[in-house]
Amino acid sequence: MRLGIAGTIQLAATLVFAAPVGIFGLSRLLAGETLLGAGLLAVAVGMVALPQYLTTPGDVPAKIGERVVGSVVKTPEDDEDA
Repeated sequence: MRLGIAGTIQLAATLVFAAPVGIFGLSRLLAGETLLGAGLLAVAVGMVALPQYLTTPGDVPAKIGERVVGSVVKTPEDDEDA
């Protein structure tokens, strides 16, 4: 999966919030609170993974734009005369 600049910044911002949740979940898991620790780890993983794989309403215009530009702009064929 390739991320652009905006995607990389968005992932970094998500990690800023998901990392403390994951660390707290790991510490609760190691302290013996299995349900709370596993739940918080699942939330932290979900915070990072779900935005990468789900289409949000904000992504729809970008996907439509990519489709329109892809159908209008054709890539030039390699010049076989050279």
